Amino acid sequence: MIKQVAVVGGTHGNEFTGIYLLKKWEAEPKVITRPSFNTETLFANPQAFSQNKRYVEHDLNRCFDQRHLEDDSLTSIEQVRAKEINALLGPKGQPRIDFIIDLHTTTSNMGPTLLITQKGAFYNQLAAYISMEMPEVIISCDEDHKANEDHHFLSSISKNSVMVEVGPVPQSVIRHDVFEASEVMTHHILDFIELYNQDAVPALPETTDAYRFIKSISLPVNDDGSRNGMIHKDLQDKDFTEIKPGQPLFLTFDGEVVTYEGEKSVYGSFINEAAYYDNNLAMSLLEKITLKTY
Repeated sequence: MIKQVAVVGGTHGNEFTGIYLLKKWEAEPKVITRPSFNTETLFANPQAFSQNKRYVEHDLNRCFDQRHLEDDSLTSIEQVRAKEINALLGPKGQPRIDFIIDLHTTTSNMGPTLLITQKGAFYNQLAAYISMEMPEVIISCDEDHKANEDHHFLSSISKNSVMVEVGPVPQSVIRHDVFEASEVMTHHILDFIELYNQDAVPALPETTDAYRFIKSISLPVNDDGSRNGMIHKDLQDKDFTEIKPGQPLFLTFDGEVVTYEGEKSVYGSFINEAAYYDNNLAMSLLEKITLKTY
């Protein structure tokens, strides 16, 4: 039984959609609460928002694995904030909150995406329900082989959680379509939790198409580590489309085409995500999978 839900926005301070959705819901909290559970909101990183940055010192959404939460020597703004949030919603391992929905946006052309970081019948049914109610949503399983205590995401504080990821939208910008898709998907998630609590989940499709994270790959670099290339134009904005062996991935600044050299087709997500340039990451590579509902 899920009794306490938290909707989180502003984990990244320059992803404005979630922050302004929280403002909307805080003005009328009953719209995100259902009969069988209470819902609260949390503005995760107001300091980063006030500086119009993704984060001030460390990416807050990388600070929540158990080891880091228990390390008192970690004292950056986000590391301290992670411990504060863990105290508010957790503590991780024995959390007060039963389910977290963490709202994110991306500069990549991913459309509305539901990120799932755990396996199980509950998540497969949730994925099927969201796909049935909102067919444009992509289901992406992100390192769902990991134990929850090893995940570094804010949402991993609670036993059950998902992340809503919608794009494309530039950093520090609000787009009506992205705002609306985030809001609608969140309401469908809340509706599913209510149906699940009431043992009233409707008949669902037997399978759901989804994608599972394999690895991240970096942009081309020179011998000194400096960036030496960009996403190839044929791949730009093609999130969740097939990448075949031999297909162009990058174009270096001196004109060399770098191709995908894998043995089988993969799919890309977070392609040319602006926030990942600080780590020189180009995209995530995924495999296409099928989730069985029952």
